[in-house]
Amino acid sequence: MDRAVIGSLTRAVIYISAFLIGAVLMGFEMLGSRYLYPYFGGGIGTWAGLISMVLVALTIGYFAGGNIVDRYPSALVIAVATGIAALYLAVVPATADGLMMSILNSMGDGPYAILAAAAALILVPVSLLGMLSPVCVRLLIRSTEQTGRTSGLIYGISTIGNVFGTLFTTFTLIPWIGSRAITYVFCGVLIVCALSLFAVSRQRP
Repeated sequence: MDRAVIGSLTRAVIYISAFLIGAVLMGFEMLGSRYLYPYFGGGIGTWAGLISMVLVALTIGYFAGGNIVDRYPSALVIAVATGIAALYLAVVPATADGLMMSILNSMGDGPYAILAAAAALILVPVSLLGMLSPVCVRLLIRSTEQTGRTSGLIYGISTIGNVFGTLFTTFTLIPWIGSRAITYVFCGVLIVCALSLFAVSRQRP
């Protein structure tokens, strides 16, 4: 296959994955509130715990992704991270209730318990998905003159995905199919992204 075709395919897969993973990331944050609500309520304290934990997880993902891709500059990095995040989401519906109950019984329903519950749901998958942006920027930059444009494009596409995931999950998916089913849908989307990224990582331009 022509190297230009390979390059265009890789860029297209990365851009589409940036949108979809961004949508799943924020969509799962909205779902987090549904998993926490029966045990910790839906007040401002619960949302503060969720948002704080998402920010912590993204920070971890940004640092980890930036460091790893400098050593291994391949789409395989984000493919593996996305695949592991998908597997994590796959077990959430079956384990969340028992985990939330265990935290509630052992820690109560105060701020530390909310943070612990939010971390149990969000920290691992969101940290893994947070690796996306620095990895994609590193893979797509071909010269120093393109650094600002490329990073702006990746973060912009990912943020548009964030907005879409937030609104579509809240106003369409949750009323339509419910939190557990949505989690499996998100898992499926991540698996598709992981397989696509793995496929382009095997190409040799």
